Amino acid sequence: MAPSPQVLIVGAGPAGLAAALFLSRRGVPVRIIDAAAEPTRTSKALGVNPRTLHLLEDTGVTARILAEAQEMRTLFLHHNGKPLTTLKPDWKALGADHPMVILPQARTEALLTEALAAFGVAPERGKALATVSQTDDEVTATLADRETIATPLLFAADGARSTVRKALDLDFPGDGWTEPWQLMDVDIDGLQPDQGWIDLHDEGALIVLPFSGKTFRLIGFGRPLLDDLPPAWTIGTIHWQSDFRISHRMVEGMTVGRICLAGDAAHIHSPMGARGMNLGIEDAFVYAACAADFLRGEPGRLEDYNRIRHPVDAAVVDRVRGLTNMIRNTSPLADWLKGVVPPVLSHLPFLLNAGLRVGMGLDHPVTVR
Repeated sequence: MAPSPQVLIVGAGPAGLAAALFLSRRGVPVRIIDAAAEPTRTSKALGVNPRTLHLLEDTGVTARILAEAQEMRTLFLHHNGKPLTTLKPDWKALGADHPMVILPQARTEALLTEALAAFGVAPERGKALATVSQTDDEVTATLADRETIATPLLFAADGARSTVRKALDLDFPGDGWTEPWQLMDVDIDGLQPDQGWIDLHDEGALIVLPFSGKTFRLIGFGRPLLDDLPPAWTIGTIHWQSDFRISHRMVEGMTVGRICLAGDAAHIHSPMGARGMNLGIEDAFVYAACAADFLRGEPGRLEDYNRIRHPVDAAVVDRVRGLTNMIRNTSPLADWLKGVVPPVLSHLPFLLNAGLRVGMGLDHPVTVR
């Protein structure tokens, strides 16, 4: 029988993989399991922000991401098809060591997995958690295949439908919106691979982001996605399309005894602001420091994780909810504001930069104490 890990990680998405990597670098034995039989092939997240790149710098993953990723250099803003303003962020002036880059989530996960393999750790796939319980001294996880794992600590990064969160009977307060938002990955001629394009129209919004090469990710609601593209663009192959509904939720506590939650298991929000995956990696970075200290004899460090991360994550959920609600609102007043606010902000650098720092993950320091 393999020795029990000091930390069992449930969920092999970005937050779980990052936690396994950060903990392994600190010399903490880990085991990481995931219910899915294979890694994800579709990519929900695209943006890897400067904060994440900074946190992953010492792992070698940042260099690998930058070697593959596409920098976002220009963002065109429109209102009902008419140009409002063009943003060309100066990352260094904003205090970032790296730019905001675009890389499909599946590739980010693959690069984290490769770095983790250097420590002899690999995600165990097709291993679904069934139940979890804990005492003052250990956590017991029972898998669907009836394997039982006893471990000092458990890190729950098992997504928005978290089995761990439900087993702990934790509330996940917030709200959900009923209208469907659409997703599409499509080839486009007429927009460069380092450019993004947003149209805030009177019936909703359309967001076009680089994906890979000539392929772009379209996100929007209110009208069919292809209805609002500029006539000068040529549409090619549609590689994938889906829809989703938006919720904004934040768990009331991220630490319960010897179990901590992170990523979508702890907080979910709309993709506006590109913070979902990045916020989970921040959680993982802080958790690794707190868990390693706890295992070395500092009993208060698991509660520190909740104290440090909960207010930060909750504030991001609130900010993203506010931004999404403004975009979602189709009232005459809201439509007027969509046409007025972006140009005003473009002439007020201190306000514009504050907004950009939210998306870059630089709106708060990342501390482990």
